[in-house]
Amino acid sequence: MDTRQVKNVGVIGYSGNPKETPVKEIAELCLKLGEELGKRYNVFTGGRDGVMELVSKGVKSVGGFCVGVLPWEGEDSNEYNDVVIKTGLDFQMRSFILVKSVDAVISVGGEIGTAIEILAAYANKKPVILLRGTGGWTDRIADVLIDGKYLDNRKLVEVYQAMSVEDVVEILERIAK
Repeated sequence: MDTRQVKNVGVIGYSGNPKETPVKEIAELCLKLGEELGKRYNVFTGGRDGVMELVSKGVKSVGGFCVGVLPWEGEDSNEYNDVVIKTGLDFQMRSFILVKSVDAVISVGGEIGTAIEILAAYANKKPVILLRGTGGWTDRIADVLIDGKYLDNRKLVEVYQAMSVEDVVEILERIAK
């Protein structure tokens, strides 16, 4: 990462109803993550439901600023987005817009779309923070890291592992220096 300060942070992870498994098990964590990020950064998400909605709700609860980067025409935006970017693109392609728009990416749980976003962030030399214990690809991908912190032998950018929201904030502050 270059020497500029982290200003825009992306959060990726599970979509789906926040009141259903697997999202409901990490709902409080997502709200807390949104609150802490919202105090410090502009937060970008995929703009829809699940982790995206809960993090955005947390951001808004502290007066933060949240951008939703939506697929297609953005009809399924959550109510907590300050700005909605209607990309007109499918899920995977909109993810590249999200990744290109941020200084770092935080991964929370997630299925194949999240895995694609983790790889896209790494390929674009954006630091990735895995919020461990949240399930899905966030936890699975940690098992394949080279030296515990890289996704391939080129060692493009570090993939960090956080065990708490406090760890996430500390890592963001460290990589911003």
